[in-house]
Amino acid sequence: MKKIAIYRNSHTASIQLASKVKEKLVQAGFICQEGLLNPDYVLSIGGDGTLLGAFHAYEDHMDRVQFLGLHTGHLGFYTDWLPDELDCMIDSLVQNRMKETSYPLLEVKLYFQDQTIERRLALNEVALRSFGKTMVCDVSIKDVFFETFRGDGLCVATPTGSTGLNKSLGGAVLHPCVEAIQMTEMASVNNRLFRTLASPIILPKQEWLDLYPQEADIPLSLSIDHLFRDHCQIERLRLQMAQERVHFVYAKHLHYWDRVEASFIGHRQVDKSPLQGDKSWN
Repeated sequence: MKKIAIYRNSHTASIQLASKVKEKLVQAGFICQEGLLNPDYVLSIGGDGTLLGAFHAYEDHMDRVQFLGLHTGHLGFYTDWLPDELDCMIDSLVQNRMKETSYPLLEVKLYFQDQTIERRLALNEVALRSFGKTMVCDVSIKDVFFETFRGDGLCVATPTGSTGLNKSLGGAVLHPCVEAIQMTEMASVNNRLFRTLASPIILPKQEWLDLYPQEADIPLSLSIDHLFRDHCQIERLRLQMAQERVHFVYAKHLHYWDRVEASFIGHRQVDKSPLQGDKSWN
């Protein structure tokens, strides 16, 4: 019997839907409960933020777990199913009609000043920033010094994360098929004394970034997706594309550029669209 773990947010609609989903999945022959260990599938009920929580709850199981999202809010980049499509979703699982897609992940190695080392994965992005004082941080690419950054902070994003903080900082939106990571600057200091590239940097999967904060007395804030740590005593961050990938299953799938359009532009008027109503993006 396939095992399905339910991960939901605390909104009333999600709580009610989770109860209904569990009942229907058990009736369909699945083992289903919240917080289930070693599941075959993780069903996220909520929005993209809930999906991020589900991802980090099971980030040590990327080699065997598959995700699917049932959203109770606005259209998400990771959540494909609507509540009124619940029966269709369950039937697709029962009939084994689901297809699979996978997205790149960011590997984060944290080297702390107390000599401890931690490895994490990010689905969207990692951001290192300083509040109140300028952050000074040396940046190296593939173990070669590149620049000394001065400013509010730095963001390193995956392709699917490129539509989040990265985009708001002026970074490019990357298709998930592009196996690359992207670094964008937050309010960099550029004058006669201090210079940075002042442009997003896109690195291929075989290269990596190292960030070396230079002033140990400045409190730094580190975010990995939706997870935050304040007053981090970080000596170095190494960021590169992870060997693991996150896997999703779906029976219907909205094309990535359709998601981007729906989220940031809104549906075009047919008489103004160069596609003349063709929404397939094939």
